[in-house]
Amino acid sequence: MTKKEQLSLFSEDPAALLQKLAKDIAHHDRLYHQKDAPEISDAAYDALRARYKALAKAHPDLVPADDPDARVGAAPLGGFRKVRHKVPMLSLNNAFTDEDIIDFVERIRKFLNLKETDKIPMMAEPKIDGLSATLLYEKGKLVAGATRGDGQTGENVTDNIKTIKSIPHKLNGTFPDRLEVRGEIFMTHKDFSKLNAQREKDDEPLFANPRNAAAGSVRQLDSTITAARPLAFFAYALGEVSHMTWNSQSGLRKKLANWGFTLNEPSALCETTKDMLAYHHKLEEKRHEMDFDMDGVVYKVDLFAWQERLGFVSRAPRWALAHKFAAEKAQTKLNDILIQVGRTGAMTPVADLEPVTVGGVVVSRATLHNEDEIKRKDIRIGDEVIVQRAGDVIPQIVEVVLSKRKKTASVYEFPTHCPICHSLALREEGMAVRRCTGGLICPAQIVERLCHFVSRDALNIDGFGEQRVRTLWEEGFVKTPADIFLLHEHEETLSERKGWGALSVRNLLDAIEAHRTVPLDRFIFALGIRQVGEATARLLARHYKTFEAWRKAMIAAHDEDGEAWQELTGIDQVGPLVARDLAAFFAEPHNEKILDDLLNQITVRPAQQGAQNTALAGNTIVFTGSLTTMGRREAKTRAESLGMTVSGSVSKKTDYVVLGEDAGSKEKKAKELGVKILNENQWISLTEGKKI
Repeated sequence: MTKKEQLSLFSEDPAALLQKLAKDIAHHDRLYHQKDAPEISDAAYDALRARYKALAKAHPDLVPADDPDARVGAAPLGGFRKVRHKVPMLSLNNAFTDEDIIDFVERIRKFLNLKETDKIPMMAEPKIDGLSATLLYEKGKLVAGATRGDGQTGENVTDNIKTIKSIPHKLNGTFPDRLEVRGEIFMTHKDFSKLNAQREKDDEPLFANPRNAAAGSVRQLDSTITAARPLAFFAYALGEVSHMTWNSQSGLRKKLANWGFTLNEPSALCETTKDMLAYHHKLEEKRHEMDFDMDGVVYKVDLFAWQERLGFVSRAPRWALAHKFAAEKAQTKLNDILIQVGRTGAMTPVADLEPVTVGGVVVSRATLHNEDEIKRKDIRIGDEVIVQRAGDVIPQIVEVVLSKRKKTASVYEFPTHCPICHSLALREEGMAVRRCTGGLICPAQIVERLCHFVSRDALNIDGFGEQRVRTLWEEGFVKTPADIFLLHEHEETLSERKGWGALSVRNLLDAIEAHRTVPLDRFIFALGIRQVGEATARLLARHYKTFEAWRKAMIAAHDEDGEAWQELTGIDQVGPLVARDLAAFFAEPHNEKILDDLLNQITVRPAQQGAQNTALAGNTIVFTGSLTTMGRREAKTRAESLGMTVSGSVSKKTDYVVLGEDAGSKEKKAKELGVKILNENQWISLTEGKKI
């Protein structure tokens, strides 16, 4: 990763930061899952993931189209035949503090609508740092093995899998006719040391860690090489299964052991949150005594019936969570404070550090968040500082070592002008971010906006790296998004450029042509409107259905007393702040011109509505009051799975209002507008296709 890319990770502009984090996560996923050659440690990767998740939670409307939380692993390599997983191999969300675990249990309690006195048994297991794999057994005989890949498609590594001694070729006892066992391939510390010692003796490159050694061994095209490597396997889950005679995770673990599998131990069935945390802390203390790498604990709701009700969100189950072990700290020198300018002009300070190893990873950059954070911690250039790779952030400065501060160290003055275009930088009242006012004359903002427009999350036009976009902008070929679709007029000139070539240019132009028809949600997101991420773009597209209807409504929403404003803010997860940014975008004449120019070059395809085959698809529903038979989130999830739109306010476009206890004013408004009102039982009957 270049310094520039590292620096861009810390933009205080949420949309730009989410984009950069998503890009980096995808990059590290490819290195980790495809090439077994990570550039950063698991702790560093977790920090990226956690920072992304925190931002995505704070700004759900800015989530990019290529959402890392909706993706597992990376696409499989080309050296093996592909295997389509009938049951997706999903990943887990991470937690880093005791408070995260308390929140996790409470979310489950609310989703399942359980009482405070109801226990939620959790199976707690060590989280092994290895390579996820799945094994298919037919009538008890091992017939296939595959890697996780991207969660949907993996690599067929059957021959290599069969060389691992701890994987049974035939199951013991009684078992389903068709059974898919999932677990982790790993290498013990003892075997890893022996392997590296031999490789050093043979003058071969050493493996960085046991996980890389295990993954690289499984992905050998020559299975005799795999057979020579000391690999092991822990089983902990199932994929496809023809029938089950057990109903819990604890019951499954007993079955796995009876069939002949080695399990990830020590495990524990916890009845309370206190039990879960005690298990985590005890295992964390013992982790250095274990002969295999583990980076945390996995909690799973024990009862399968509850797991089924809880279901999944994006790439992860609601019923399971990985509780990572604590990060480490280190002391180093702050050499400088650098300022990065994001797509919306946000100026973000980043610490340039004397490289230091923290938790096995070399750190040379750390986020400083904003100018208030610098003042609060009194951070000065030249200070000795404590750096932490905590779970909830990318490397950050925890504190200054004041005893080592030089007398000449002066208070840092945050710049009042953009370091890129030298325009005035202003800080709005009540805001933590200072922004460059240069707008479209600021190279940092223009290029970032163009990169955003063509990115995979937006129009997904191949061949547009940042450097190419910058070159096209600097040389005048592309000044606005519409210019991208006029590049064919410069084909001959571009083909003669050094480093481009006719074939490269032709491929780029073909990619552009292939994207002259754009889905509405991607087009909305591509415009780069502040606070409008991929999730909000989808909501807007699904609600307004066509570009013309959306544009007309956004222009009308400038009047906050009008019906269009009420309709916009009534969309679930679209609040007044987002609505104002949408209205402000359409209030700018130059943005209207950008849209007109674009519409002369492309066609915006109306939104596709999900679950069209259900009777309720396309209807709008509002839940109000306290639901007693299911939690609010479960009700919302069920409605959306049927193709319905969940709104936060009642209007004449609302089709149903479901009343819980203490419904309040929404019931009154529904009656005034003649909207059909349902109680909880009627709502459940409706979702089951029954008459009400």
